[in-house]
Amino acid sequence: MTAPPLLRVADVHKSFGPKVVLQGVDLEVPPHGVVCLIGPSGCGKSTLLRCINLLEPVDAGLIELDGERISGKGVNANAVRRRVGIVFQSFNLFPHLTVLDNVTLAPRRVRKVPRRQAEDRAREVLDRFGLGDKVDDYPDRLSGGQQQRAAIARAIVGDPELLLLDEVTSALDPELVGEVLTVIRDLAAGGMTMVLATHEMGFARDVADQVCFLHEGRVLEAGPPAQILKDPQEARTRQFLARVIAAGRL
Repeated sequence: MTAPPLLRVADVHKSFGPKVVLQGVDLEVPPHGVVCLIGPSGCGKSTLLRCINLLEPVDAGLIELDGERISGKGVNANAVRRRVGIVFQSFNLFPHLTVLDNVTLAPRRVRKVPRRQAEDRAREVLDRFGLGDKVDDYPDRLSGGQQQRAAIARAIVGDPELLLLDEVTSALDPELVGEVLTVIRDLAAGGMTMVLATHEMGFARDVADQVCFLHEGRVLEAGPPAQILKDPQEARTRQFLARVIAAGRL
């Protein structure tokens, strides 16, 4: 018997003024599943993630988390965000706080976790990500890869049910990309349910359970990585991947 999806997005629409960004997106993510969103810039990947995390309200459609509606009026957005972590391409660490304070801020302020308990949990996660010796450093003392790993640690320290990652390697030097992707691979291996917007096609091929190609605000094609990346059915998907291959990204 197939488990019900942890995340369900049904016929979601979103516009910014006259600009239509999402027009009827459907997406289901099973528990412990990893879904990669691919597609050209402006196709709606980031907006979709922001809608799932309730940073943007949807205009129409439905978003459910573990069978519970989380979109629309009357939803406690802060309660949802305690269940759904998000990491952006810009690290968004507070420059005046140490790594440890960045990671423990939300547990202490939002969930009222005692400082000692929050710090013990944060040290555990930072050790796991190879940042155990950086807890007292400020963000400007870290490399880009270390800052992004700290941002991911901040997103998962509260054990979210779902983790969203929005082009988390796009702001990094190429030599730093690998260390961040290693962290995400470890999270996937540990059963974290994730939705990633990414341009790293080789990573999507190796880690994703499903790849969704977005075009003009719709999921034009979706399926296992082997099918979408090697034998896409849609002409627009083939055109996109041809350019990716020509650029040496797959």
